[in-house]
Amino acid sequence: MNFENLKTEVENGILTITINRESKMNALNLKTVEEIGEAFSQAQSNQDVRGIILTGAGDKAFVAGADISELNTLNSVEGKKFAQKGQEIFASIEQSAKPVIAAVNGYALGGGCELAMACHIRVASDNAIFGLPEVTLGIIPGYGGTQRMTQLVGKGKAIELMTTADMIPAEYAEKLGLVNHAVTLDELIPTCEKILGKIFKKAAPLAVGKVIACVNAYYNVAEDGFKAEANAFGDCCQTEDFVEGTTAFVEKRKAVFKGK
Repeated sequence: MNFENLKTEVENGILTITINRESKMNALNLKTVEEIGEAFSQAQSNQDVRGIILTGAGDKAFVAGADISELNTLNSVEGKKFAQKGQEIFASIEQSAKPVIAAVNGYALGGGCELAMACHIRVASDNAIFGLPEVTLGIIPGYGGTQRMTQLVGKGKAIELMTTADMIPAEYAEKLGLVNHAVTLDELIPTCEKILGKIFKKAAPLAVGKVIACVNAYYNVAEDGFKAEANAFGDCCQTEDFVEGTTAFVEKRKAVFKGK
């Protein structure tokens, strides 16, 4: 994978995607958002990739926000298209069949906070700062932030954070449920790798993807989550991994899953 604004590396089944605009605090311009979408699309068909870590270059910012220079000339029609494009790409992260962990190092503001929330799991370094301060620019979060923040922290707190534009540290974000774990900067990537290692060791890849899809269905008003779960359960029952997992349990040995 060769990108202008991203660095990618695959090791031990983990694709690490690093947003590489450190001089711009890893701000999201349109080119970077499009490249993130392409990286995730390629990852889904890459058999060497079982899980993904998304982070930012340096230790000051995961993503400090959107590139304001690309925002201040938008009219109503252009603004709607801008938001819809970002929502589409961030939805592809949320819908990834392979687990995605945001390794949040430093500022995760605006579009950066929205990007972290689109990931399945969030691990934050102790210098991480989260916030959706778009109202101070006369706009609102447009990449799914109003929806995902509400899902993660609840209606009242979501409205408070988005209307006050308050920025919160990692420790408080963990208490709110916005992040799964708050750790030191040195522990950030190792913690993400440890979580993915647990998944790789214990779980059948196809089953992991089905879990993610069913959890997403809970939040989709167009879907019946229970029906989605039953259908996914049935799908799992016709996989080779299901035969291997149940046979290994009976034989009291470790299962060897092949993602089939």
